[in-house]
Amino acid sequence: MARTLTKRDQTKGPGLRTSMSLSAVTAGFVAVAVSYAGPMLVVLQAAHSAGLSTAQTTSWIWAIAVASGVTCVALSLFTHQPVVVAWSIPGAALLLTALGDYDYSDAIGAYIVAALLALFLGATGLFGKLLSIVPKPVMAAVLAGVLLPFVLNVASAVVSSPLIAGALVAAFLIGRRITPRYAVLLAVVVGAGLSAVTGQATAPALEWDLSGPIWTTPTFDFQTIMSISIPLMIVTMAGQNGPGLAVMHTSGYRVNDKLVLSGASLAWLVSAPFGSHGINLAAVTAGICSGREAHEDIRRRYVAGVFCGIFYVLFGLFSNAAVALFAAVPQEMMTALAGVALLSALQSSFVDTISDVKEHPIAVEAAIITLVVTASGIAPLGIVSPFWGLLAGSAAYLILRRYNRAPVKPAA
Repeated sequence: MARTLTKRDQTKGPGLRTSMSLSAVTAGFVAVAVSYAGPMLVVLQAAHSAGLSTAQTTSWIWAIAVASGVTCVALSLFTHQPVVVAWSIPGAALLLTALGDYDYSDAIGAYIVAALLALFLGATGLFGKLLSIVPKPVMAAVLAGVLLPFVLNVASAVVSSPLIAGALVAAFLIGRRITPRYAVLLAVVVGAGLSAVTGQATAPALEWDLSGPIWTTPTFDFQTIMSISIPLMIVTMAGQNGPGLAVMHTSGYRVNDKLVLSGASLAWLVSAPFGSHGINLAAVTAGICSGREAHEDIRRRYVAGVFCGIFYVLFGLFSNAAVALFAAVPQEMMTALAGVALLSALQSSFVDTISDVKEHPIAVEAAIITLVVTASGIAPLGIVSPFWGLLAGSAAYLILRRYNRAPVKPAA
């Protein structure tokens, strides 16, 4: 289990120059690479399904990448924590079927309403208070359920591409034995090198033109707000911000939930007129930047958050080239890379899920239910599985606790 930073640790941590390390920079790059190789494709699919123009699609990508990057840099430097902000993956999935049914300006108006609701919940501390009453094992199980499929997919990637994915995993394990800080970097080098040598990495059609935002004046339609704003806010808060806070707590950080949630929601609000559908705390990529692969010293991992933001901005400015570049990399390589990079975060979340089994078996039993439901990937009513996992685990805990009144340590 990760050591929790004290307030003194966080306010007296080393400066940026002293904290700089290649492993942290690599963690920031890998986090962005994973985002572009997977979640970004969901955004592109949603834009295609809605019939958006090339200019509108480019503006959407620019808005979410640049807004995420600037917020990552600002919050990581201010808090001395690896605060990773990204776009809403479940929100983009929700828009796959919903966006094309409404006028684009109405959708932009719905994004603004959702951002305002998220800002209210974050700034007032209501969302943090709701999460604070959830038992720690249940909250850790939500995170474990989010991360588990990514790690499980490594096995399929190795079977599909034993040379590239298998060698990448082997390189990571050897790196963990020899030089733990650079294990992920070694895996990247080996995977990329073998992809190029074997010809499985295709030559990308790069267009190095600067992408730019396009302002869309929002219009507000009640039906669009009810159909997009409310579901989008729910899946973003429950499916991203909740697990995102859990990642930070599991990694040992005392997080100011009002500050980080307000910062992410404000970035969403400002970028919404340019097409941003949702900016929130990241969960999966935060696990990459806040784990020990970024740096053994927990006080120096914030550099990974800073460089994650820098890479987001750079790739956002050249969105067309960035998407083409990551599309040229074998999918098996990216799947394996994401899995090994998240292994440490998954381990910590598992430990927090079951660590209190002797003292609080009821909470752990509820946490296992949470883990199963979250990892299942179910999405009834268009709401993603982390929400249902948290709901199922909390309900199970309340039912089981009737027969055992022993207090349970709440989540941080």
